[in-house]
Amino acid sequence: MVEFCPKCGSLLVPQKSSDSKTVLVCRKCGFKKTTDTGNKYMLSQNIKHVEQDKILIIENTEAARTLPKVKGHVICPKCGNDEAYYWILQTRRSDEPPTRFYRCTKCNHVWREYE
Repeated sequence: MVEFCPKCGSLLVPQKSSDSKTVLVCRKCGFKKTTDTGNKYMLSQNIKHVEQDKILIIENTEAARTLPKVKGHVICPKCGNDEAYYWILQTRRSDEPPTRFYRCTKCNHVWREYE
């Protein structure tokens, strides 16, 4: 259920009050509304990642050998080899498919494929 501020029309977001009750608050004008006991609201929190959290680096080719391999399903765009290590990361929103990364077993070129 989504509610909007009667003063300015902005989205009301649920927050915990000092007495541990959920109130709806307008972030734009500060309007507050206590919630009915019959309504359920979900509190969520945005997580801010630093750039290092978003990057996966596999420098050591020995470490890459522990990754799973695929043969015949991909072609390295650099050397034409048909065998590569692969790993999967959720690089976009959680409701979108993950990104598959490949590393060529011959030339170590890395590329990605969006599903």
